[in-house]
Amino acid sequence: MLTRPSADEYGSHFGTYIAAAPDGDLREALEVNRSQTTALYSALTEEQALYRYAPGKWSLKEVLGHITDTERIMSYRLLRAARGDRTPLPGFDENDFVQGASFDNETVAALLENYNAVKGATAALLRSLPPEAFLRKGFASNTDISARALAYVIVGHELHHLNVIRERYLNR
Repeated sequence: MLTRPSADEYGSHFGTYIAAAPDGDLREALEVNRSQTTALYSALTEEQALYRYAPGKWSLKEVLGHITDTERIMSYRLLRAARGDRTPLPGFDENDFVQGASFDNETVAALLENYNAVKGATAALLRSLPPEAFLRKGFASNTDISARALAYVIVGHELHHLNVIRERYLNR
């Protein structure tokens, strides 16, 4: 079981996501996220998935694409940190990633297939790492960050977006 990372294991800009992750078994939380996200998106029609709660905001399809892209990037960072690689990894602009994709042209089923493939790869990675690997640090987005903190970021980031979806997209 992974314990919550200490504040010296990550930069403050990751704190919101780490705080959003639940206590307990993080691998289980990853699967709970998968169940919730899959159920939520599976219930949407294609038209509903194109909904934006305000002009200039992402559609629900774009939110799912963003969650998937971010997990893919954070999992890669986690792998690098867990292996002891200190090569500086750049940040990324999530808006550029969404703009550079064509999530609204994908079906919900295709987006979920990609999401589930990434989620499965992340879960397999977390299961494969020995406990000491989670304490190793990498360097990403101009800050030291442990593999453990990145695992918490992955879970908390998705929970953050699920909350935004419930509050701003589905609560209308």
